[in-house]
Amino acid sequence: MTSRERLLCAMRCGTPDRVPAGSFTLGCIDPSSDFGREFIARTDSIHSPGAGFSFFGASAEMAHEDEGNGVTRVTLRGPKGDLVWRHRQTDITSACIEFPCKTAADIDRLLAVPFEPNDPTIEGYRSECERFGDDLLVMPGIPNAVCLAADTFAPEDFCLLWAMDPVAMGELLAVANERLMEFTRRAVGAGMECLRIIGGEYVTVQLGPRAVEPLLSRFDTVLCDAIHEHGGLAYYHCHGPIMDFLADLRDLGIDALDPLEAPPWGDCDLAKAKEILAGRTCIVGNLDDMEVLEKYTEEEIRGIGRERIRQAGPDGFILGGTASGTFTERGARGFMTLVEVSEEYARGTAG
Repeated sequence: MTSRERLLCAMRCGTPDRVPAGSFTLGCIDPSSDFGREFIARTDSIHSPGAGFSFFGASAEMAHEDEGNGVTRVTLRGPKGDLVWRHRQTDITSACIEFPCKTAADIDRLLAVPFEPNDPTIEGYRSECERFGDDLLVMPGIPNAVCLAADTFAPEDFCLLWAMDPVAMGELLAVANERLMEFTRRAVGAGMECLRIIGGEYVTVQLGPRAVEPLLSRFDTVLCDAIHEHGGLAYYHCHGPIMDFLADLRDLGIDALDPLEAPPWGDCDLAKAKEILAGRTCIVGNLDDMEVLEKYTEEEIRGIGRERIRQAGPDGFILGGTASGTFTERGARGFMTLVEVSEEYARGTAG
């Protein structure tokens, strides 16, 4: 099997020729370098460019202004008043330091902005598929509905909106999901065979179990249905403690789930997770890019890799990292070591 075939087989909960092992994104590795080409050829990795979706559409009027000291002001023009984001970039990181919405009253201004659907980046997707061939899987990413609220309210205000006005939160997400559904049908219908949905952790980590049904199940189930209508695969991303949410996430109709972090960074029990997902959802990840693959010795990584495959078995499992996208060559070599462990299992020679 090629890497692409192996990954797709596992995501369909099948049993490939061996357990796929690789990274989500190429991290800090230059894909055009000699080592980058070796890494891509050797591992079963996933490349995830954006699919091109925007909650604000193709006609939104956005003005950018440099305020100095690393701060950029972004203004979204609207008939009921402008909405303003302020972002700050430092030598180390970047962050949004002002969000456009503070209370439920601001939702009316947000939804009054004229919306014109934007097109999926089909040509860019096809170009990336041609560039990498079957050596990896090109899987564009899209947000889910809750991302609109999480991107326009500060974290505290986002949580307060859910606590104080869940009806307003639901109305906002309903509009977001309607826009997503139309875009998703066009994207998968035009050839994007697998989409990675992000945003679940805004509910599971920040809002808790009572928000799962009204904010995830209500919207992400039909989003997965839209992907499946044209034969696509719905790959779901959700950081944080996961075991109490696994059955709910499985019932969304997702085909694969990452990153299912192991203790001490998460709470995933692989054997129990396999039992709960019941051959309906592929497990992806379970090894920390930065804390394990970047720091442990090759022999330690081999031991952990062997244990993970013993726990999860040969079907519906992709042995990978935690989707950090920040690993260096040392971490990349750790992923390559995991491929060797997977090959040992396929040959029946694992220690």
